[in-house]
Amino acid sequence: MTDGMAAQGMIAVDKMGGQVLFLNPDTFVTEVAIGGFPRTVHELLILPDAGLAYVPIYGDGIHGKNPNPGHVLAIIDLKLRKHVGDIDLRPYVSPHTLKLAPDGLVYVTCENSAVVAIIDPKTHRMIDTIGSGSTNAHRLIISPDGKFIYTENEEDAEVSVIDLPGRKLVGKIKTPHPLAGITITADGMTIIVVDDEQPGLFLIDTGKGEVVRTIPLVDNPKPAQIARFRPDYKVLAVSSVAGDMVTLFNADLSEQTAIPVGKGAMDMAFRGDDLFVGCQYDGTMHVIDIPSRKVRHSFACGTGVESIGFF
Repeated sequence: MTDGMAAQGMIAVDKMGGQVLFLNPDTFVTEVAIGGFPRTVHELLILPDAGLAYVPIYGDGIHGKNPNPGHVLAIIDLKLRKHVGDIDLRPYVSPHTLKLAPDGLVYVTCENSAVVAIIDPKTHRMIDTIGSGSTNAHRLIISPDGKFIYTENEEDAEVSVIDLPGRKLVGKIKTPHPLAGITITADGMTIIVVDDEQPGLFLIDTGKGEVVRTIPLVDNPKPAQIARFRPDYKVLAVSSVAGDMVTLFNADLSEQTAIPVGKGAMDMAFRGDDLFVGCQYDGTMHVIDIPSRKVRHSFACGTGVESIGFF
C-alpha cells in the first residue's frame, strides 16, 4: 500500500453498503462498485506487488454479537477491478484484521474462533493457525522485525503475544480497560492500544510486557476505535466512531489535536500530507490536511465506508 502522491488507484470498503468501491484517487469519483458479497465486507489489505486486495467477509453482526459469522476472504483484482475468488477459512470464522508480515505471509484474526489464520498469498490458501488464548481476537499488529504478533482482545482487556516464527502464544499483557485498537512504534518497543471504555490510549513497553503510560484524549469525550501511524511514523491518527472525531498526535505523542469529521469515524489511510477518514454512519469521507490539522475536503462515498487504501 502506498502513501505517495503517485497512487494509481483508491479502494473504499463500503461496509454499510456491502460493496467494494474503486475511486479515482485525484477526483474521488467512484468509478467501479463491486457488490454481491455476503454480509459484511470488513477491513482491507492491499498487496500491490501481487495486484490484489483481500477483503474479509466478517458476518452480519458486530464484535461480541456476530451470530452468523463469515468465513472467507474475498480476493479483489486491482487491475481488473473485479472480485475474482475467495479464500475459505473454515472451520475458523469472523475474519477481521489482516496484515502482511516480513515473511511474505498474511496473518488474519478470526475473531469468533480466537485464532490467527495464516494465508499464503501465492496460493491463496490457509496453511496454519495460531491460538490467541483469548475470548475474541479482535485486531492485530506485527512487530517491524517480524518476530511477534500482538492481538488486541477487546473485552478480555489484554494483548496476546505470539511468537511469529514459532507460531505459538508466549504471553499476555493485561490492560486496565477493554480495548478497541492497536498499533506499534517503528522500533517495536512500544505498543499503543486504544481504551474502549474511556477516551484514552495505553502505552505498553514490549520489553517489560506491561502498560507504562496512559494518555487521555483531549477534547474528545468518547472512547476511540482505531490507531494508525503514517508510514514515516511521524504522525499517529486515532479515530473515534462514537465521538465523530479524529485525534492527530505528533511523533512523540506530546501534542494532540482533536478534529471533528463525519458521523462514525472509522479506518483511515494516509496519502502524503492528507489523511482520508471513512465515516460509516453518514456515507461521507473526510480528508484532513495534516499540517493545518483541519478538514480540507469531504465527499459522499458509498453508504458507509469503513476501510480505505491506495495502490
